[in-house]
Amino acid sequence: MGRRAVNTKNWEEAVKQLVRSLTTASAGVALAVALMAAPVQAAGVTDEDILNDQATTGDVVSYGLGPQGQRYSPLDKINTETVKELRPLWAFSFGGEKQRGQESQPLVKDGVMYVTASYSRLYAIDTKTGEELWEYEARLPDGIMPCCDVVNRGAALYGDKVYFGTLDAKLVALDAKTGKTVWRKELGDYKAGYSFTSAPMIVKGKVITGVSGGEFGVVGKVEARDAETGELIWSRPVIEGHMGTLNGKDSTVTGTTNATWEGDMWQYGGGATWNGGTYDPATNLIYYGTGNPAPWNSHLRPGDNLYSSSTLALDPDTGEIKWHLQTTPHDGWDFDGVNEFVAFDMEKDGKVVKAGAKADRNGFFFVADRETGKPLSVTPFVSKITWAEGWDLKTNRPIVIPEGRPGNPVQAAAQPAAAGTTAPEQHAGAVFSCPSFLGGKNWMPMGYSPDTKLFYVPANEWCMDIWNEPVTYKKGAAYLGAGFTIKPLHEDYIGALRAIDPTTGEIVWEYKNKAPVWGGVLSTAGNLVFFGTPEGFIKAFDAKTGEEVWKFQTGSGVVSSPVTWEEDGEQYLAVVSGWGGAVPLWGGEVAKAVKYLNQGGMVWVFKLPKSA
Repeated sequence: MGRRAVNTKNWEEAVKQLVRSLTTASAGVALAVALMAAPVQAAGVTDEDILNDQATTGDVVSYGLGPQGQRYSPLDKINTETVKELRPLWAFSFGGEKQRGQESQPLVKDGVMYVTASYSRLYAIDTKTGEELWEYEARLPDGIMPCCDVVNRGAALYGDKVYFGTLDAKLVALDAKTGKTVWRKELGDYKAGYSFTSAPMIVKGKVITGVSGGEFGVVGKVEARDAETGELIWSRPVIEGHMGTLNGKDSTVTGTTNATWEGDMWQYGGGATWNGGTYDPATNLIYYGTGNPAPWNSHLRPGDNLYSSSTLALDPDTGEIKWHLQTTPHDGWDFDGVNEFVAFDMEKDGKVVKAGAKADRNGFFFVADRETGKPLSVTPFVSKITWAEGWDLKTNRPIVIPEGRPGNPVQAAAQPAAAGTTAPEQHAGAVFSCPSFLGGKNWMPMGYSPDTKLFYVPANEWCMDIWNEPVTYKKGAAYLGAGFTIKPLHEDYIGALRAIDPTTGEIVWEYKNKAPVWGGVLSTAGNLVFFGTPEGFIKAFDAKTGEEVWKFQTGSGVVSSPVTWEEDGEQYLAVVSGWGGAVPLWGGEVAKAVKYLNQGGMVWVFKLPKSA
């Protein structure tokens, strides 16, 4: 792996001095000669490297280009003037028949790209040539139960290792130079529905992970492991009533048992932590989103159902919950709360506020004090919301529209479907609900530019017919208790990239896309926002105006997150291409409308010609 430039002059001089000091002992001379002949080892990724990832342009060592997840680069060689000259340098195929959805964000260190692919694969690639250096392919057992395609969103780098998770809920540490397995730990029982698709996060020498599988009634959790050994340091279940652990011993119960869950429903309460987290060194807090409560049928579980559909602030040393913001109490629409909480400093009314922002699946854009979790503003970022009228900042609760909740299937059996729904008559209690359960924004990460002070949010405009059904928990079986059909809201577009002013909630500009959008964004000091579409394009927009200034057809849908870095004085751009994810599997009428899109599996790398 290591092609990092290392100054060997001081090392060689030190060894020569050692030789001179040991000339009277033959054994010492032998040792000194051996040291002189030993190869110089490049330093691995440090905590400082990760914390400074956004500012250090020669690499990309973390998911989100920094632990705060702003997805911003200060590079500006590629800008609104030069981007038209951007050309492909090389393309690498993941190969085989395992194409499916490719949602990965590449990492780059010392001339090597680390990129994950569908079916729990990881590749190391030479950034200059596109040559494969090594490949790791997990041996997946029969019976894995991934909810929403066989995707993987990325890896983590630390020391001399690269970490990523697998569809059978394993966390794997590999030697970054050889790809050989160093250790492998189980995150949950895949036979019960656990899996892992997000990128791990490194915080203070710990590997931070969540779990997927809420649709199977698994209980979400956030865990920290020693990066060197893989040993569990702490575990924090996110559903009240479950016991956490610290250093191998029981620590504290999450919340208060039965405070917001009745009976024993909390035991299979969902809340999967399937989209990863962010970390803010200024507050020393990990921000992690939690998924929907299980089952979807909310009439079976009265109460707010903490801490599902929430953002949690966690102590990275102990796993204790410091604050929570539940964005959809008593979720009955599968809105989840897993979307990333991005830390930024907001200037408002002459003051600088330590803030964080989140574009929730429920259709609202939250700006909150990241030290306390208190919302500062909550505004819609989609055109139609039927489940709530808005958010009451005094009570810190949504203003729920009761008629917007799917009906109790027992009580609704004798009643017709609600006005506006096209669900068949047998689905009593059905409602027409916006946004759909795939969300105003799903997993695809937004970005923030400290230059424009705008957030760039990938959004979708779609609704659903949804109804509830009776269900009981069975290990390893789907635990929904609901049916649904997703439908486009507008005839001319579904997807949109929206630039949002966090101080006002105003949509400053938007780009509309025919197909639903499903990938992340990247903004740069070159006044650019990069963003991919399911139609196969990677595009660049003027960050201030939204004008499209460049595009390139990759051959398959882009549902991943682009990155940029600098090498030998030149700026590079990379993006993974490969249509898939949840839309083709769960999208109903929308899935039918985009079934023509081709699958794929490649990573593309671009740079400017030297003449530019």
